[in-house]
Amino acid sequence: MTDATVGSATGAAGGDGGASGGTGVPGPSSGGVAFSKPPGASGADGTGGTAGAAGASGASGGDASSGDGFGDDDGDGSGNTRRKAQRSFWKELPILIGIALVLALIIKTFLVQAFSIPSDSMQNTLQRGDRVLVDKLTPWFGSEPERGEVVVFHDPGGWLEGEPTPEPNAVQKFLSFIGLMPSSEEKDLIKRTIAIGGDTVECKKGGPVKVNGKPLDEPYVFPGDTPCDDQPFGPFKVPEDKIWVMGDHRSNSRDSRYHTEDANGGFVPVDKVVGRAFVVAWPVNRWSTLPIPDTYDQPGINDKAASIAASSAPLVMGALGAVPIVLWRRRRLTAGDTAR
Repeated sequence: MTDATVGSATGAAGGDGGASGGTGVPGPSSGGVAFSKPPGASGADGTGGTAGAAGASGASGGDASSGDGFGDDDGDGSGNTRRKAQRSFWKELPILIGIALVLALIIKTFLVQAFSIPSDSMQNTLQRGDRVLVDKLTPWFGSEPERGEVVVFHDPGGWLEGEPTPEPNAVQKFLSFIGLMPSSEEKDLIKRTIAIGGDTVECKKGGPVKVNGKPLDEPYVFPGDTPCDDQPFGPFKVPEDKIWVMGDHRSNSRDSRYHTEDANGGFVPVDKVVGRAFVVAWPVNRWSTLPIPDTYDQPGINDKAASIAASSAPLVMGALGAVPIVLWRRRRLTAGDTAR
């Protein structure tokens, strides 16, 4: 069995000034300073009535919110402030939904995707119905699977032949497409990486799985199962850019052991790997991380090629870190030359 996926101003002060101008009574002080006095008009004493009219029209363009007769903010002479109408929540909602869907699609495509576990081949590490989150980012930077990682990969060729695939409805298809729901159509499997390119892997009946001659202590194997008595194998040399995978429920997993006669010899090409499953996200009571077991850190398990790669990693990282510093320094020197 296998795993598939996974202020309002009225201008009244100016108006009062105009009215008072008609009777020769000085308008209120607020109307008297509401504008620049036009030629030929007294304004301050209200004698001609012109000041009041100007105050009412808001021609001076002053601060309408203070209610001192200054013109309103849109200069329409109405004396009423028009606040900019905010966009309705219901008009903004489709935009917010659109942005959320685009972000979800980007995350699903490049960062993290959810997968469901439909079988028992990874018990007890993973149970049927679990939802796992898979890291899809690191493979974009050239990272390859490591020993002990639980990985999701596309069917490398015939592993899921004859397995029923559930037919989702339109809503499920859409949610799967944007990554909000595990895909039920894609033919993906989930297994544990036992050996990587350059390793020698084997398992004899009654014995443990050995990687580069080192026996593995496998506490994750389903209780009651043997490491490989149902299907012994090897020794096999794992080709570069391929991995050897096995399910934790050894007696219930059609893994690499059962596909040694196919085109890939039972190995999974690295370019078929979707990413590493790093956490059980659902159901809540099953939440847990999926770390690499300590057995894969034992001395001597790494072959020579792997050791060389590991020792060169700090040098590569150092070189990558130096590039932006060099570019920044060159930019400063160039800027200095230009200034001179």
